[in-house]
Amino acid sequence: MRSVLDSPWFFWALGVAIGLPVSLVVLTELRSALARRHSVFVRPVGVLRNYILPLGALLLLLTKANEVSAEATPVRIVATVFGFVLLVLVLSGLNATLFQGAPEGSWRKRLPSIFLDVARFVVIAVGLALIFSYIWDAKVGGLFTALGVSSIVLGLILQNSVGQIISGLLLLFEQPFRLGDWVNVTSARGRVVEVNWRATHIDTGSGLQIIPNSVLAAESFTNLSRPPGEHAITVTTAFNPNDPPDDVCALLTRVAAALPRLRTEALPSTVTVGSGQFETSIPLRSPADDAAARAVFLRWIWYAARRAGLRLDDVDDDFATEERLERSMRIVGPTLRLTDTDQQALMPRIRLARYGVDEAIQIPGQVPKRMTFIVNGRVRLIAVGEDGAMIPVRTLEAGDFLGSTTLTREPVTGGAYALDEVTVVQIERADIEDLVLRKPLLLQEIGRTIEERQEDVTRALASARD
Repeated sequence: MRSVLDSPWFFWALGVAIGLPVSLVVLTELRSALARRHSVFVRPVGVLRNYILPLGALLLLLTKANEVSAEATPVRIVATVFGFVLLVLVLSGLNATLFQGAPEGSWRKRLPSIFLDVARFVVIAVGLALIFSYIWDAKVGGLFTALGVSSIVLGLILQNSVGQIISGLLLLFEQPFRLGDWVNVTSARGRVVEVNWRATHIDTGSGLQIIPNSVLAAESFTNLSRPPGEHAITVTTAFNPNDPPDDVCALLTRVAAALPRLRTEALPSTVTVGSGQFETSIPLRSPADDAAARAVFLRWIWYAARRAGLRLDDVDDDFATEERLERSMRIVGPTLRLTDTDQQALMPRIRLARYGVDEAIQIPGQVPKRMTFIVNGRVRLIAVGEDGAMIPVRTLEAGDFLGSTTLTREPVTGGAYALDEVTVVQIERADIEDLVLRKPLLLQEIGRTIEERQEDVTRALASARD
């Protein structure tokens, strides 16, 4: 009588009985450790623990312990399932090893998803062929031959379409732009909102332009978003050739520096290109700001040039007519306690000016050289918080004034900008000093206004901190 130890199935059964639980415990601990580290290998290890080991143990028990023939249908079914799960493990492992942990900017990270899908299809096809060939003794050579011939025929028939797709895929692989980038191509300029294997979708602001990737691969285009932090627009303006070029350059640069869409820590610049023309380079945060920044800049320099006495587009400013000056003095007169005689005497020395919407009239910390009286429009008085945020203080209207510290020569604590087109009367410091010498009550009123404005700014800042 043979001993159990002499039976060939005993050691296989003993190995499975001991090896399977130990392997399951080891893989369980390994999977837990990988999960705590958020590793990409959690899924492959889980497949190995939950499916590969049990199925492998079952196959060993059937073929070695029970000595069931490999040709038996139950064994083939288990072997087929084992092969399928092993194929899933290979795919999962390759994906985790090559692509999920790929560093940003590497070729593995840039590889289009369609290439991965094709590679998966090839691996699955080869794996299935091996499973059916070795387990079920299927003849798969003829199938591969037929597929190869069919692929050649389809490639010849669809060579133009396939060529376009390949060109597009190569463009995707290179990735000269990404979602959100702004590009300038021959037929469109806008933001890239979608990229697939066939076409690129560009939002032009007036519609969605769909451009085949093969077209982009065959022509040159500009990526306005790369390198990041380098985008700028150039605005060309024309002045009278007799205007001093340095004054014009200073004006244009100053206006550009006040634009709200200016890139942080970047400075605009202006150069003359001859014949009264000037080019202003304005660094912006994004190409999305181009149109709005250009529009605001052109609008503001229209007002700024007239205030500076420069002739934009060689046009003289005829706004300060005698009729407007008289009407403005009638509005300003009560604030300054002016008699009709005082108004007539002061009129030749006042200056009538205009500001555009959102244009700064007073800058915090500035020492004003003149007082500014509002004739028409509304002005928002603001304070600047510790984080640079603009905090509304109050709204000024016709009859109110700015630059109350003109006489004390102290910096103003609040800023001001126009809510509408604003018309103002500006009176120089010397003329204001002459007025307060003759009108002590006016000096007291200006002093009271300075205190009120400082209190308003202090309250606004305290409310913003709370």
